[in-house]
Amino acid sequence: MKKYKQYFDIRWVLITSLLVTLASCSLDINPKDDDDFTSDQFYAAPDSYRQFLAKIYAGLAVTGQKGPDGESDLGSGAGTVNEGFSQYLRGYWQLQELTSDEAIIAWGESDNPTIKDLNFNTWNADNVFVEAFFARVFYQVSLSNEFLRETTDAKLDGRGVTGTLRDEIKRYRAEVRFLRALSYYHGIDIFGKLPFGTETDALGTPPQMQSRAFVFDYVLSELAAIENDMAAPKANEYGRADRAALWMLKAKLLLNSSVYTGIDRSADALTVVNSIIGSGYTIAPIPYANLFKADNNTNGAQNEIIFPVMFDGVNTKTWGGMTYLIHASCDGATAPSLGIDFGWAGYRVRKEFTDAVGTSDARVMYVSGDTSPASISDYSKFAEGKKIVKFSNKTSTGGTGKDQTHPDTDFPLFRMADVYLMYAELAVVKGKGSTTTALGYINDLRNRAGVTAALLSDLTPQFILNERAKELYWEGHRRQDLIRFNKYLSGYNWQWKGGSQSGSDLSSNRSIFPIPNKELNANVNLTQNPGY
Repeated sequence: MKKYKQYFDIRWVLITSLLVTLASCSLDINPKDDDDFTSDQFYAAPDSYRQFLAKIYAGLAVTGQKGPDGESDLGSGAGTVNEGFSQYLRGYWQLQELTSDEAIIAWGESDNPTIKDLNFNTWNADNVFVEAFFARVFYQVSLSNEFLRETTDAKLDGRGVTGTLRDEIKRYRAEVRFLRALSYYHGIDIFGKLPFGTETDALGTPPQMQSRAFVFDYVLSELAAIENDMAAPKANEYGRADRAALWMLKAKLLLNSSVYTGIDRSADALTVVNSIIGSGYTIAPIPYANLFKADNNTNGAQNEIIFPVMFDGVNTKTWGGMTYLIHASCDGATAPSLGIDFGWAGYRVRKEFTDAVGTSDARVMYVSGDTSPASISDYSKFAEGKKIVKFSNKTSTGGTGKDQTHPDTDFPLFRMADVYLMYAELAVVKGKGSTTTALGYINDLRNRAGVTAALLSDLTPQFILNERAKELYWEGHRRQDLIRFNKYLSGYNWQWKGGSQSGSDLSSNRSIFPIPNKELNANVNLTQNPGY
């Protein structure tokens, strides 16, 4: 009999949920033996299903049963990755941004072992941060699979679940399948092929390795299967996925299909992008900076943010997430202006990013008075490299978040500005859609920021890539964008790419990350990616 334990609260719902650990990427839940709260007791409470759903959403933001750390989801003891390092968003962000021209971090090996290898694109299969994100992806998959096992018609019939609750659980199941699809999407983007398992696999079944194309097709089929069960766009409570979030995930998959499968799906991507544009989400008519402030769940930004990862300075404390993204972007002098108590002097941009975006676009928020050189001769010196900010624990009215260590700011995983830029990319790079319409969308974004309108003659692939950098920097897109524009491995170098100050081309295996050795050793079904 599986056993469960009550745990902490988060902002938008009181949670009582599973205390679980993930061992060796088993894709299964392995409850603690000393817990005395049985599954029958847990599911006897009608709220238990919503509480379990909340735990799965919370897995994108928090790391364990206590905040900011303690009783880690991924276990404890020797050989366990640091809990702060393993936070989902922090892991995803670092692999997308530190490996590109948009960020380089000053921290050394004593406190952050193997992080410099992300700066240098020299990671291997024992990289701590690669290992941590891999574990997080499959922890999310594990939770999702267990929720789906426990909410089948047969299980619900056996518990006598009927009426409104039964209808709600149908919606919950669709959202959980979306969240599982989201993690599988992140997995194929970062790792290519993946260990794969669903709720139909019995507990304890070691997952089989599947190709990137297989998981791509599976995720698309899942999204098609659940689309009608998702809430209509903007009909769900803020923070929960709706049909527009599903379309956004589908659009991201189709936009990157050539990379993932070798098959161009631009026409299909355009159809989905147009659905999102007509969904009711809008470009928020607010100052650009307010999209990334502590009240971006209420200041108008919520009308643009299609799917956030939610944070609260009191109820979702973590050393990853927005705590990391805000503190690590600044030093002590800048910290008060961002509503936090101190700066960690971590990441800043590289010279080539500054060259690409310039210094006159208001969306690229350089730190006032910063005289740092753009060139970085020593990655470990935070004083080298231009300082910019994006996320803040200040509110749009000038106040400060509830806690100056752990911010209230939500992370916009999907927002409408990206959709406008995806349309522009499809029109300009792929010849799908109207370039006139694309120009209008680009200028909607530029006008909001007070930037001079672009001309039709400006629309080139490089211009689109630069616009994505200006609008979306530090939102976790850059590595993926550079790969899709064929600028990641070669054709464009930045300082310290490949480990040299002048930058160098990368070998083809660097477009994805290795399967961690720890996982290979735990499951004989897994195989390594080429070149590792």
